[in-house]
Amino acid sequence: MVSRPSRIVTGAHYGLKDWLIQRVSAVFMTIYVVLLMTVILTSAPQDYEAWKTIFSQQWLRIATVLFLMCLYWHAWVGIRNILMDYVHATRIRLTLHILVIFSLLYYFVWSVDILWS
Repeated sequence: MVSRPSRIVTGAHYGLKDWLIQRVSAVFMTIYVVLLMTVILTSAPQDYEAWKTIFSQQWLRIATVLFLMCLYWHAWVGIRNILMDYVHATRIRLTLHILVIFSLLYYFVWSVDILWS
């Protein structure tokens, strides 16, 4: 009988789900950037008022919020994976995870506040 090395089960089941989240969010962010570049190139804003007019359109605000959600979620998956790979002390890793989560949530709320104010 061949003995297998014991596997430590951590309860984490990321893998495919995280891979898919990063790919889908990257595709959406790419589509958004192409769309935004098209809007900018067609309207050629020169001052603050022109930029404000562009982002006053409801569909662009919603697309921007979706872009920001994808960006921060994409960042979370990447940063979490880096911390899981390189920070081996559980308490430090958990503390860093919590700090990153709160930071990304703060940045998201701040971004939406800027966009809608």
